[in-house]
Amino acid sequence: MNNTEAIIKSSYDAKLTNQDLAPLKKQTWGAYNIFAFWMSDVHSVGGYVMAGSLFALGLNSWQVLLSLLIGIAIVQFFTNLIAKSSQQTGTPYPVICRATFGVLGANIPAVIRGLIAVAWYGIQTYLASSAFLLVILKFFPDWSVYADVSTYGFLGLSYLGWVSFMLLWLLQAIVFWSGMDSIRKFIDWAGPAVYVVMFAMAVWLIWKAGWQNIDLNLSGVQYDGFAVVPVMIGAIALVVSYFSGPMLNFGDFSRYGKSFNTIKMGNFLGLPINFLGFSLLTVVCIAATLPVYGKLITDPVEMVGKLDNTFVVILGSLTLMIATIGINIVANFVSPAFDFSNVSPSKISWRMGGMIAAVGSIFITPWNLFNNPQVIHYTIDILGAFIGPLFGVLIADFYLVKKQKIEVDDLYTLDTKGLYWYKNGYNHSAFYALIPASLIPILCVLLPQLSGLANFTWFIGMGFGFVIYRFLNQPLAHAKSAMTKAKVQ
Repeated sequence: MNNTEAIIKSSYDAKLTNQDLAPLKKQTWGAYNIFAFWMSDVHSVGGYVMAGSLFALGLNSWQVLLSLLIGIAIVQFFTNLIAKSSQQTGTPYPVICRATFGVLGANIPAVIRGLIAVAWYGIQTYLASSAFLLVILKFFPDWSVYADVSTYGFLGLSYLGWVSFMLLWLLQAIVFWSGMDSIRKFIDWAGPAVYVVMFAMAVWLIWKAGWQNIDLNLSGVQYDGFAVVPVMIGAIALVVSYFSGPMLNFGDFSRYGKSFNTIKMGNFLGLPINFLGFSLLTVVCIAATLPVYGKLITDPVEMVGKLDNTFVVILGSLTLMIATIGINIVANFVSPAFDFSNVSPSKISWRMGGMIAAVGSIFITPWNLFNNPQVIHYTIDILGAFIGPLFGVLIADFYLVKKQKIEVDDLYTLDTKGLYWYKNGYNHSAFYALIPASLIPILCVLLPQLSGLANFTWFIGMGFGFVIYRFLNQPLAHAKSAMTKAKVQ
């Protein structure tokens, strides 16, 4: 995968081990690398729209900022919780899952997370290709006829759309194939580069609009008194839900951290500090579109397309492309690479796992998925209902049951005496907690009567997963198993 060496002992079973899944010999990432990771994750089309939507909830600016800060502080807290086990052991998310779900059972949570990432990888690539399409048409306006899907289209995407999509797909694959060290270098400059260009665009829009004509309350204040409380709580939940995917598999990156304190500092800079700055830049850009174009534009691709300066359009489009490539690689490429490799480590390398995800993202025709909310509702949303419960089970196991102690060598053995063999390689209590804890979030997706709980499904699922797993497992269970193992040895 990269130049980072892994520790592979002779006792490790080949069916559970490869160079990419084994514990790292040396952890080299500093706080800036983690900070840059979060910049790449936040600076995207989805992040732009999400941040802008918070300012359109009918709250005033300080209420939105307070909701934003509380939400991102919650994200930071839970990210630190999930990060520790991987940083401590030098292992990625699917391997850490072995300690909780069993050395074989870990494939289930890994595949769930991997499938979600594949879908969003395709969608994010499609969004980035839309920005690239703007650049093509700026230089070659006569080609616009080939952007008409009704005349020149295949499987719901225009010929020019296919060219844009596949070019972006190939570019991301090249960055990924170069290895984790190259990915680190890419995100180290991509996040700051997006900031520089966004700041320049904000200045340009303010100059065009006039500062006195910009109102940061995008939809006008609609609530006062105690009526603002449920709206603010909903905004907080929206922020947490948005980051739920990267939070769950953050161990794929925290494993590289020099120390846990390094991870915490990187998370502090990358989450509350970075997210606040990005959100303010976003809302200024969105608010400025009203006096400049006569209407609020929350879609950054549409906003860039309306700019009347060719250089600015190209710069803005390239920025959107870089931003989307950044989040796609860190959130939706690296994750399934580890997840699918974990299914059969001896046959599927990290690179092969990533390419399986990349190829799969083409076959799901993500443009059709993105343009059909009902399909997303019954596929990605249902898979997403498992994220909260998985998180709850993992942290309950690591902090309350295993008391933050993991026997790394036992994560790589199929020996029936191994701590994480449980019963035939599966920890049944983890699944007994996961299934009912996922039921309520799934019902919120399927039943219109429960749609009001949709923004809170991560909290509901996480809470139930945490409580049920803790109820099914006594804290001393792991210690007794360890003592038994020691006596046998």
